[in-house]
Amino acid sequence: MSRQRSGGRSGARTSAVGAPESSSTAPPPGGKGNRRGAPSKRPRNNDLEEGEALSGLFVTATPIGNLGDITLRALETLKAVDVIACEDTRVTRRLLQRYDISTSTLTYHEHNAERVRPQLLERLARGDSIALVTDAGTPLISDPGFKLVRAAIDAGIPVTTLPGPTAMITALTVSGLPTDRFMFAGFLPNRSTGRRRVLETLQAIDATLIFYESPRRLGAVLEDMADILGPRDCAVGRELTKQFEEVTRGFVHELAAQFAGAQTPRGEIVIMVGPPHAEPVDEAALDRAIQSALAQNSLRDAVDQVTAQTGAPRRAVYRRALSLDKKRTGGSAQDIE
Repeated sequence: MSRQRSGGRSGARTSAVGAPESSSTAPPPGGKGNRRGAPSKRPRNNDLEEGEALSGLFVTATPIGNLGDITLRALETLKAVDVIACEDTRVTRRLLQRYDISTSTLTYHEHNAERVRPQLLERLARGDSIALVTDAGTPLISDPGFKLVRAAIDAGIPVTTLPGPTAMITALTVSGLPTDRFMFAGFLPNRSTGRRRVLETLQAIDATLIFYESPRRLGAVLEDMADILGPRDCAVGRELTKQFEEVTRGFVHELAAQFAGAQTPRGEIVIMVGPPHAEPVDEAALDRAIQSALAQNSLRDAVDQVTAQTGAPRRAVYRRALSLDKKRTGGSAQDIE
């Protein structure tokens, strides 16, 4: 789990789910055009035969703490590929030594990616096999690697994933917070001003919010969350899957006070904040807020503003705003949903 904010989506891409090579179904064409929806070459997803050669990029999840959490398929692949691309070869070497894997490694991270990525793509184009790993967890989840995967897909190179641990899901499952809807927000900005600005954009989201954070900033981050997000359920997980695994639960303001004066905790931190508490809507107050917002904004912007201000369900705000706007404009308001 490393700090990484770069990267994003540039359009829908689809990869075919692989079938054994012995399948009678002809593989779909790869190469150029994948950005327009054409499936990439089929990855190899069946079990490996002893001594079998691989090709393509293998996005490989590794343990977030307990080395026993590695999957059998990951071990099999790490032994079989030509090279392993790691964030830090020293970290990955501990895993490889534990399982007697002698595959060569090279460093690929956000600081050398522009230089190393073309070299990796060249090797992949020649038919080499590369396993992409992170220091802990699933690559690309708040971690370098997105641009390499995208470039490989665009070049028609087979890309497949070997699923396994990821800190955010591990933390969520022991948090006691709702799991039916959640949003992973990665790392917040270092400074309070930027952090509070981002939190304001997340304020009205009706889902459990998940963040990665540095232990040095934990108290300050929780204080900003308490101030911006209000009285919500919260859980802080650290050292997950390790000997001293710990999950602290309570309201955001309670945990902010607890960690504010505490010694800086050790280990990677995952913060989870529950969705806004549903409270009875004061219809008269809601109408006043909507009318004030409509006087200065479009219907859509007014709904967004009042939803963020009151925490009321957006659909309820929208329906009421539409009704009030029709009265105000003589029935000419347009449905925005």
